[in-house]
Amino acid sequence: MLWLDMATESCEGEPWMESQWLPVSLVVWITALAGTLDARQQARFVQLCTGLLFARGRRTVTSWLRGCGTGRDYKRYYYLLGSVGRKTPAIARALFRILLKRLPGDGAGTPLVFAIDDSPTKRYGPHVEGAGKHHNPTPGPAGSKFLYGHVWVCLARLVRHPLWGAIALPIVSHLDIRAKDVGWMAAYYGWQFHTKLELAAAQIEWLVQQLGPNRPPIWVVTDGAYAKRPFLKRVLAAGMTVISRLRCDAALWSLPVVVDPGQKRGRGRPPKYGKNRIDLAKRAAQTRGWQTGLFSLYGRLVVKKYKTFLATYKPVGGVIRVVLVREPDRWVAYFSTDPDLSVASILETVADRSALEQVFHDVKEVHGAGQQQLRHVWANVGAWNLIGWWHTLVELWAWNRPQSRSCDRSDSPWDKKERRPSHANRCRELRREAMQGEYSHLPSVAGLRPKIRRFMQRLMRRAA
Repeated sequence: MLWLDMATESCEGEPWMESQWLPVSLVVWITALAGTLDARQQARFVQLCTGLLFARGRRTVTSWLRGCGTGRDYKRYYYLLGSVGRKTPAIARALFRILLKRLPGDGAGTPLVFAIDDSPTKRYGPHVEGAGKHHNPTPGPAGSKFLYGHVWVCLARLVRHPLWGAIALPIVSHLDIRAKDVGWMAAYYGWQFHTKLELAAAQIEWLVQQLGPNRPPIWVVTDGAYAKRPFLKRVLAAGMTVISRLRCDAALWSLPVVVDPGQKRGRGRPPKYGKNRIDLAKRAAQTRGWQTGLFSLYGRLVVKKYKTFLATYKPVGGVIRVVLVREPDRWVAYFSTDPDLSVASILETVADRSALEQVFHDVKEVHGAGQQQLRHVWANVGAWNLIGWWHTLVELWAWNRPQSRSCDRSDSPWDKKERRPSHANRCRELRREAMQGEYSHLPSVAGLRPKIRRFMQRLMRRAA
């Protein structure tokens, strides 16, 4: 443990701010991210991260500031969020270097897997910059098809923990603003309109720049909404392999006829696509050709009935591998731009993409993403990305910790001990460890009565 005394004295002569005990590794990582900011803001960035950990109630920015004890210096923290939003690429670059150093991969030929998806956050009020009317992916009982707020396109790395299965680690997110909502922001902020597909493709191109020329193979798994030409063309040009869901009415064609080397070929370039149209519904309805396999999906072994074949797909510009999976009530189709990829790799990677959807749930339920009550567009960008980066750092901190400590359910005997610890469990363990570290270094603890010490320990356990 390390005494994180990042207290800074305000220009108005206010008292020194409260300090917190945090693990050494976590302090080092947060300091590395803060190093990309101006020197006057680095201490506030580290202090604000402790506010995310100890915030209570509705997770507005004011609850963050109460959690880190800013006092009357609160205005500079709002300015800090705007700076974090503008410096998002630089901070994300520092976080990505930490990820590569902490989790380099399984080997030279083992691919790095990344996921891309988007998630909305509801906002209220007409003066929230960048907010608009968007499609609601989770209507809920009310059944509302649209919501007013922000939509974030997120790039995350997918890793597999030996005990906990697939985990998504957010790296960078971009705000998707509709063309009609950009308006005056183009002249005032220099904001340019980009579609979700263009934002996702730009994230992949940024990823290639960070990895350099000697990078390992990279797989990108996305939702079916991103399996379109504007995204696929740019990602394939960067040398990536895309794995995604395939539309049931996708325009697939057979493989082109291969001409023998000794046979005379006609005029023009050789064909890239076959002449026969492939109907996925008819392929799925045929009873022949189905196979049965055992796959590791969602943390357990599952028997799946599948059918696989090669086809040509014009949005990809060549050959793809198609995998049809028979579910109890329907069939679904997936594809890979690498035709040599195995069925197990495709299905397991698609299943691991659900970890990013779990991240969206965690950052909203555990950290209250979208509740910050900010109007400035760059402050909103900074707040959303800061929550995602904090999620990644907490997961890295808990990576090698024993499950018995990260998942202490002694006060919940009705719960299953073998269930994997949630992100909320890891945050609770981090708060408890920070408070116990500070408590153990108090000079007068040894002189307290055992009954008082036990009471303080119970109090810290309830507070954490």
